[in-house]
Amino acid sequence: MSESRGDNVRDLTPEEVARGLAENRYLLVDVRELNETAVESYPDAVIVPLSTFDPSLIPDPQGREVVFACRSGRRSVTASLAAQEQGFPYDAHLAGGILAWKVSGLPTRT
Repeated sequence: MSESRGDNVRDLTPEEVARGLAENRYLLVDVRELNETAVESYPDAVIVPLSTFDPSLIPDPQGREVVFACRSGRRSVTASLAAQEQGFPYDAHLAGGILAWKVSGLPTRT
C-alpha cells in the first residue's frame, strides 16, 4: 500500500497508479523532458517537463488526483513538492518511475 515519505509526498506503486488511471481517478503528469518522452512515454500522461515546471500548466484534473511520474521517482517528488509550495494539493507520485512501471509489466508508448 502507499507509504508516506515524511516530506508530504505519497509513494504509489505502479499497480496502484495503473488501477487509478483505469478507474479515471488519477491524472498522470510526466515531468520528464521532451527528448525522454519522445522515446518512450506513459500511455495517457500529460507532459509538463520539470525544467520549465509550472504547476498551473497542469490541466484541470476534473476531480481526479494528480500523480507525478518520471524515470526513477526522483523528479516526480521534486515536482510534487514544488506544486505544494505554490499551493496546489498534489502530493502523490509514482514510486520508481517508468523503470518500475515497465518492471511491473505495464504498457508504454514508443
